[in-house]
Amino acid sequence: MKTYWESRYQTEGKIWGNAPSRTAVHAQEFFRQAGVKKILVPGSGYGRNTRLFSASGLDMTGVEISPSACNMAKVFDPQSSFYNASVLDMSFLAEKFDAVYCHSVLHLFREQDRKTLIRQSADRLAVNGLMFFSVMSEKDPGYGKGAETEKTTFESKPGRPVHYFTAADLQAHFNAMKILETGIMEEPENHGEEGPHVHPWRYIYVRI
Repeated sequence: MKTYWESRYQTEGKIWGNAPSRTAVHAQEFFRQAGVKKILVPGSGYGRNTRLFSASGLDMTGVEISPSACNMAKVFDPQSSFYNASVLDMSFLAEKFDAVYCHSVLHLFREQDRKTLIRQSADRLAVNGLMFFSVMSEKDPGYGKGAETEKTTFESKPGRPVHYFTAADLQAHFNAMKILETGIMEEPENHGEEGPHVHPWRYIYVRI
């Protein structure tokens, strides 16, 4: 996975442009209502989403596996802290966070690693901490393309398997937590060889 993403960031730079994901805007309102101050972003990329939160004065920490993306993030969002590391082991973070925001990352892993990422994220939270995850859904145009490596997990690009979540599947991943809201949010994108397309992100907002 590291090789795949490092290659993409080196080649494509700011793949999704400067604007944050619509899911980040949605999560920001949830976090504002809850009085969140410190947020952890596993898979922070080049900082397009952390910058949304840091601009409103929140204390932001990102963990990103691609060195190139980390370097871009430190320039794009100098108010946030970024660590070049795997989201599957964030034990080096000693501090506790009020919330986790994780966009377009969980679906990149196989089942056991998905469980590890959720557990690693929850372990970084203070008591009654919040988590917002957004993932690929079974309604996505990419669903079913490529070799099926696990149930509803397809490798449409070499080195990038994607797990497509149904509503029940996503809720099952977080069944040990209090689910506050789930839904789908459509987001248009236009990048690389894919050209214009829309991702119907499935999201879940929980309290541990």
